[in-house]
Amino acid sequence: MNAKTMEGLVGARTNMNLQNTPMRVYKEARRKGDTAAMERAMGYACEFEDKAEEYKAKADKGMEEDAKEAREKAKLEREEAIRKRREEREKQEERIDDNRNVGDNTVHLEISEEGKAAVKDNMDAEHTDSEEVKTEAVKEPVTYTKTGEVVHTQQSANISVSV
Repeated sequence: MNAKTMEGLVGARTNMNLQNTPMRVYKEARRKGDTAAMERAMGYACEFEDKAEEYKAKADKGMEEDAKEAREKAKLEREEAIRKRREEREKQEERIDDNRNVGDNTVHLEISEEGKAAVKDNMDAEHTDSEEVKTEAVKEPVTYTKTGEVVHTQQSANISVSV
């Protein structure tokens, strides 16, 4: 809170409280019929009221300054937030660019015709071997023991149904 605002609020409140005393004197003088005391009391009351108005104006001016400072502070905070967001976005874009550039650093290999032919021959050999194994596995069932040894057994299908 601005110092002018504080001073204005405190001064206005104090002068309004001080105005109560001359107003009591005025009411008592009116009851007694003493016009001279009434005029003096009203003079004092008006002075306190004028001072309270001055302090009120000072408080209003201070509140305007407070509002202006608050707007400027909010503006600076918004600008700071915008700046931070821009920096974060730039960093993120740099990371994205770095990730794209990492893909450019990869090594590309080319296989010669001889190598392609050798791979093809190996693949053909592997396919024929695996087909033979598959057909052998279908022809002869294999059972394994708990120790991992192969036990050749004949399959026989025995089905019993009891009713």
